[in-house]
Amino acid sequence: MKGGAIAIDARAPEVFASGHLRDAVNVGLDGRFAEYAGDVIRSGQSIVLITEPGHDTEAKVRLARIGFDTVVGHLAAIDQVIVERPHLAATSHRLTAREFASLAADTPQLQVVDVRNPREQDDGTLDNARTIPLAQLLDRIDELDPRAPTVVYCASGYRSSIAASLLRSKGFVDVADILGGYAAMLARV
Repeated sequence: MKGGAIAIDARAPEVFASGHLRDAVNVGLDGRFAEYAGDVIRSGQSIVLITEPGHDTEAKVRLARIGFDTVVGHLAAIDQVIVERPHLAATSHRLTAREFASLAADTPQLQVVDVRNPREQDDGTLDNARTIPLAQLLDRIDELDPRAPTVVYCASGYRSSIAASLLRSKGFVDVADILGGYAAMLARV
């Protein structure tokens, strides 16, 4: 990773949030893995995969199908690494809709980022949200302040986990995402 490789953690967002390799980017294998991985990996960038045991081949094949054949390593024993080297580990904060509403009310400098696609954003956005679709986030990351507390949301919580982990990997200090996404905010679940 110090040489420019990206660590793609293909475990489910809730598993990733409970403990992962610091600076890894979470793109869950259960979702639209290849499509969204393609949004956060630069062409030619070396990739280290982190998967549940036995899922590395599937992840490699799905990445190769979209032209990413630069997998240089695989880590299946992430739990062991976290236990043996806790200084390499991190957790992620995922907010409920109610927790987000409270945080937004108490944090005037809060940076809110909507990573849904433009058609989804036509249905509305949260107040003061910056709209940067996930596919554009790498190219537009300099529009955001890495020192400001940041909350990311999407439609359901899958892409927001990707975006939040990407921002953390790029040096953003205080990043969370909203469980259940925009739908949860509308329902205030």
